[in-house]
Amino acid sequence: MASEIAAQPRLVLVTGPSGAGRSTAINVLEDIGFEAIDNLPIGLVERLFSGPRLSRPLALGLDTRGRDFTPDALIDLLTQLEAHDPELLYLDCEREVLQRRYSETRRRHPMAPEESAIVGIDREKELLVPLRDRADTLIDTTDLTVHTLKDALQRQFAGKNQNLLAVTLVSFSYKRGLPSGLDTVYDCRFLTNPYWEPILRPFDGRDPEVADYIEDDERFAPFFDKLKDMIRFLLPAYRDEGKSHLSIGFGCTGGQHRSVFVTEKLSEALAQDGWQVSIRHRELDRREGRSVSGSAGSGKAKA
Repeated sequence: MASEIAAQPRLVLVTGPSGAGRSTAINVLEDIGFEAIDNLPIGLVERLFSGPRLSRPLALGLDTRGRDFTPDALIDLLTQLEAHDPELLYLDCEREVLQRRYSETRRRHPMAPEESAIVGIDREKELLVPLRDRADTLIDTTDLTVHTLKDALQRQFAGKNQNLLAVTLVSFSYKRGLPSGLDTVYDCRFLTNPYWEPILRPFDGRDPEVADYIEDDERFAPFFDKLKDMIRFLLPAYRDEGKSHLSIGFGCTGGQHRSVFVTEKLSEALAQDGWQVSIRHRELDRREGRSVSGSAGSGKAKA
């Protein structure tokens, strides 16, 4: 039984007083690979486990906004989910800081919609005392910024050696303009173009013949080596800055050969380094009946 529990994907229930950072915690857990569901009624939680086995960690946000939320109900739920080894994460904060946060946002407190925020804060904190005492992990956000809270959650739930930055690589054609949402772009049009070889024209950068042709360009190897060095230098810096996702574009004339090949080759290198990499070939994806590129490693996913 112990080995079965150990093999279960991690299950984290997130709660705490309104304004203490529960929503931020849910977002951070989602960024580090959890499936995240916020403000789910307690009565619906067990249904999540009636289907196929969980394929990745799950984080559930449960708080006083839920129509059936009570501390006793949540404690009972922890007992019912015992086979899944649930963890209770409790975000707390001093009442004066919570009051200031509500004053800054000018939102009504869910437990005192017609009264002052401090009334709702005191009412909610008293209600949640049994859950605070029951918590497996307690994080006081009183003196934390968003970044320091994120660091604390990553240390607790992701592990020190996990690469937390998700990377998306996108190939595209300059004829159709830049894809939206790119953080940085590299132009591959200086490489020899396989399009001008009639035998290669129908293929794309995922085909070995096209790959060999592009790699034969004497400029490719030094370009790609410098590109890898640059990206490998930048990714940890972006991660340490708190960025959770980086999107990198590679363009060429038609978005079929050179940009596709560079995207594929770099994704393989980064996946081997342990980064979470997804790829998207904008022009190829538009073709009817053409599939998106497959996986190159454990760290790489379809986009």
